[in-house]
Amino acid sequence: MAKLALNKSSLAKENAQLSEYKRFLPSLELKRLQIMAERARAKEQAARLERDYEDRFTDIAQSLPMLANQHVPLEGLVRLKSVSHGEQNLSGTKLPVLENVDVAVEPYSLLARPHWVDPYVEGMKELLRLNQEREVARERIAKLIEAEAVISRRVNLFEKVLIPRAEKNIKKIRMALADAERDAVVRAKIAKRKTAARAADGRLADL
Repeated sequence: MAKLALNKSSLAKENAQLSEYKRFLPSLELKRLQIMAERARAKEQAARLERDYEDRFTDIAQSLPMLANQHVPLEGLVRLKSVSHGEQNLSGTKLPVLENVDVAVEPYSLLARPHWVDPYVEGMKELLRLNQEREVARERIAKLIEAEAVISRRVNLFEKVLIPRAEKNIKKIRMALADAERDAVVRAKIAKRKTAARAADGRLADL
């Protein structure tokens, strides 16, 4: 770390840095509050999606006990074809957004399969979509937690390191400048006395 210069130029630099730190800190605090609020909403949404998924799964299992009939082939009937994601920029933090879930249903004969296959297909389509929504919600929470940690470290850096250091440096420089100014005054007075004394000696020599 470079040695602190105890002069007016260094004082101006430290004052400018302190002003910049204090100007930037509120924006960091606001960003942290926005991230925290979004994280709280994301956790609520994730919990709701978990409940919706479990409720829908239970509903299918209870309303379609015939699913246990292994003589009716269901494997591969409903599958996830593609998923598209978007992106949301929240105060510089990029969060995933679920845009579309494409579920493929293999063609089947309505006459060759029991009537309960239709509600099974609809239920599975819904479960596949809910599962993708759950994954995105979990990813959003993880990214928000990470972003909050990064911002908190920056806030702490400003509050506990940069601002106190700048204030300490300013105080040190001002004290040094004040001491130098007092020393200059004292030296000027001493020089004035010496000059007056020499002048007095000169007058005495002329007598």
